[in-house]
Amino acid sequence: MAANKKIEFSEETLALCHKLIKRYPEGKHKSALIPILHLAQAEFDGWLSPEVMEYVASILKIQAIEAFEVASFYSMFNLKPVGKCHLEICRTSSCWLMGAEDVVRHLEKRLGIKEGETTPDGMFTIKTVECLGSCGTAPMMQVGADYYENLTLEKVDQLLDRMKASGKRKSYTDVAETRPL
Repeated sequence: MAANKKIEFSEETLALCHKLIKRYPEGKHKSALIPILHLAQAEFDGWLSPEVMEYVASILKIQAIEAFEVASFYSMFNLKPVGKCHLEICRTSSCWLMGAEDVVRHLEKRLGIKEGETTPDGMFTIKTVECLGSCGTAPMMQVGADYYENLTLEKVDQLLDRMKASGKRKSYTDVAETRPL
């Protein structure tokens, strides 16, 4: 996020936040925290700075530490800048046995970075994560709202090329992609 950029949701996103808050009874508005953190992460460059979490907390009328506690607990929230395409590779048993380690090593070699790092152009970040619930189609990777399953190194290369060509940030709030490789 650019320094001195005002932390404020767009009118559309703020309206969506208020709509989410209204789903919960008075006194239970904190229940909207996770979806609003997702909106904030999507709107503020793919990560949640302390200032963004304070802003979200102010909307919900909760303490900033409450937003931080939730954001720091879940791996889907980023507390530091990440690439436009945050490549989350499942590292649990089924995926690892079916070749996720090979996928990670291939990504590291192809992108010239290690797990946890971001490419110099800011396009890709590699991260291994706990179970993404796709054990029957292992190995798999999530990028924003999209699941990519039954991965091969060739499919990974096709995905990287397609993402690089689009140049767009992928977010959990995107509509999931439905076209197969």
